[in-house]
Amino acid sequence: MKLNEKKNKKKQNRLFMRSAILLVLIAAIGYTLYNNATAEDVTVLEVGDKAPDFSLVDLEGNAHKLSDYKGQGVFLNFWGTWCKPCAKEMPAMDRQYEQFKDQGVQVLAVNIAQSEFEVQNFADQYKLSFPVVIDKTKSVMTAYNIIPLPTTVLINPEGEIERVVTGEMTEQDIKGFMEEIKPE
Repeated sequence: MKLNEKKNKKKQNRLFMRSAILLVLIAAIGYTLYNNATAEDVTVLEVGDKAPDFSLVDLEGNAHKLSDYKGQGVFLNFWGTWCKPCAKEMPAMDRQYEQFKDQGVQVLAVNIAQSEFEVQNFADQYKLSFPVVIDKTKSVMTAYNIIPLPTTVLINPEGEIERVVTGEMTEQDIKGFMEEIKPE
């Protein structure tokens, strides 16, 4: 009698485990189907595309609308305070901004959804002179389909994407890119 009880107990355990695994698989398939059905169509931006317009507020409370910079080159840099390559390239970006700002090249540093306190401390630490804005809702990041940080989008004076640069840039790279988008 004890032998039959052990066999029944083993059968119950197997049945329970199989049912649990089946439920997990069904849930995973359901989740995948739901995500695919409700996923937004993300347009991948390419060189030559019109840069999506946006408006973000800088640390001083000033609004920066991309379309306000028409006729100028825009060095649009997406970054985070935690990003080591971002921190390494910021001083070089600031030095080059000082060289190019009077030649029609603007820098907009778009922080991705961090607190004003964190971003202000970072900007103060590196003594940044260009506008630093925060994309609190990640709407600009989504519009530009930004995945790795840092990513820089070079926008020519006509408001078109000239180049998309992912990863850390050297000061020489930054200088060359600013030359590339400088109005003639």
